[in-house]
Amino acid sequence: MHITPEVQRLIDQALSEDQAFSDPTTDALIPPDLRGTGIIRAKARGVLAGVDLGLAVFSRVDPSLETRALLEDGSPLSPGDAAALVEGSASAILRAERPALNFIQRLSGIATDTSRYVGVVRGLRARIVDTRKTVPGLRYLEKYAVRAGGGANHRMNLADGILIKDNHIAAGRSRGVTLRETVERAVARAPHTIKVEVEVTNLEELEEVLDAGAHVILLDNMSPEEMSRAVKLVDGRAVLEASGGIDMETVRAVAETGVDLISVGALTHSPTALDLSLDLEFSQT
Repeated sequence: MHITPEVQRLIDQALSEDQAFSDPTTDALIPPDLRGTGIIRAKARGVLAGVDLGLAVFSRVDPSLETRALLEDGSPLSPGDAAALVEGSASAILRAERPALNFIQRLSGIATDTSRYVGVVRGLRARIVDTRKTVPGLRYLEKYAVRAGGGANHRMNLADGILIKDNHIAAGRSRGVTLRETVERAVARAPHTIKVEVEVTNLEELEEVLDAGAHVILLDNMSPEEMSRAVKLVDGRAVLEASGGIDMETVRAVAETGVDLISVGALTHSPTALDLSLDLEFSQT
């Protein structure tokens, strides 16, 4: 992971939130000359993500700390596996420990959940993609974690594409504009680098937006049977995305319909953090 200025600001916010430089526990109990070696270890099975980000937190607290990733993002983890190492001032390691682990645990949780979805649909056409249902400020990181888990990214932000959803359609209809006219207007006004995606809830709407020139069609809360009919109806003329309450129990059946994309909001809006810890050993200088 590249630590951009935007990511560095997130690190600074995390350290400020935790008051890492105003730690009375460490000030009272840890001598300045006490050195330590910390190893970040997995306590559960999963997929690693955010290791470089976590190490950057330690370096931000104390640039003299020596840090080293032992595994790359995307690596599978088993309990006891060592992911990274940090050496130097014990007080600096302790100040940075929680914010660093918070980042790695959340991103690894997203990567782990994504990897499980990808595994369930392996061998089929569909790709697992994320949504914009991310923690404010963490979207870049969370979508990175989806890629580390083998998934793909939907729009990063509103500027990345035109996605006509129910409220856009309702706004048009309130002014007497039909669904077809809404799509045609979007296609005509879209920059040549932008694709137009439209949400539909039934096959009648599907035919209407397909005829209007939609590039991508989002099948919202359709049954697998309806999705299969949609795939046959479209016959490759547009990209089909399945969305709406899809989980681990239903994703395989959805993929078997032949859709191109399956978007899963839960990847980022409600991941289970992967359990990791920092094992710290001390040495006197």
